[in-house]
Amino acid sequence: MMVEAKLKRRSIIVKIAIAGAGAMGGRFGTMLAQTDNPVTFIDLWADHVQAINQHGLLVHTDNGDQRVHVPAYLPQNVPGTFDLIVLFTKAMGIADMLTALKPVITPQTHILELGNGIGNIETISRFVPKEQIIAGVTVWSAALNGPGEITMKGDGSVTLEALGSNEAPFFKQVVQVLTDAGLKPTASHDVLAAIWRKAALNSVLNTYCTILDCNIGEFGQLPDHDAMIDGVLGEFAAIAANQHVHFDAAGAKQLIIAQFPDDKNGLHYPSMHQDMAKGRKTEIDFLNGYIAKVGARENIPTPVNATLTALIHGQEKLKTLHSREAVTA
Repeated sequence: MMVEAKLKRRSIIVKIAIAGAGAMGGRFGTMLAQTDNPVTFIDLWADHVQAINQHGLLVHTDNGDQRVHVPAYLPQNVPGTFDLIVLFTKAMGIADMLTALKPVITPQTHILELGNGIGNIETISRFVPKEQIIAGVTVWSAALNGPGEITMKGDGSVTLEALGSNEAPFFKQVVQVLTDAGLKPTASHDVLAAIWRKAALNSVLNTYCTILDCNIGEFGQLPDHDAMIDGVLGEFAAIAANQHVHFDAAGAKQLIIAQFPDDKNGLHYPSMHQDMAKGRKTEIDFLNGYIAKVGARENIPTPVNATLTALIHGQEKLKTLHSREAVTA
């Protein structure tokens, strides 16, 4: 069943840009586009931008398919300015994206960071003052099928905190906009703990599912999944204590296990698995690799995260070699 999604335009509340309109950016843009707020997609992939503009974003859901018509631009072509930029750029691409968007970022523009990994806030702080940054994490999931096409399945939520003040009127407005879009936001006063919890989730599910070539539910069916989870989380806890970050390993494990059922995210292949399959660079250095790097610097043993990081880098290298061999064959 194909349903043409029509954007509501009764009133303009918040002018929103989705910077990084891939799987997760596409999902958030799709859900936000059902509110009264104008949404713009920004992405580096020219074919993706062209497909969205020509045909709309094709979205597959459990309830059928729809095409969402939202304007899309390459970063250097974005017109106008925005009240809110929702940043879903890969961690290693944040600086390049914000550099390209400098002409459309004003003193009134707030940046909501929802990408994976640890250290992203520090990167964003090079471009805007902390009063314009909203830090957050999300356990929503999605898959990018190809240019102009995504799949949205499962449930999720968003945890966010204004680095200025959660009492600021604009922050409260953002929370309301996300609520209206069905994104289930919760305002936090310790978003750093939430960021580390999400990074721990990704360092388990993204990394193991990529190495084992399985989806989240299949990982949960493995007889040794408990030991594999505990190995990663134990080292996360040690590094978090060293960095004076509150980290609840038991809570993180519960969150991971909660993703296993099919009606949650069990059927989902995490973003790292998708990146590896398509030969794209992964975010491993901002997940397990971050823990291993700090462990090496602080003389704290992190053999599990260091090994997982090396395995992912090994897969990346082999993918590159195989691609070159295929071209020269």
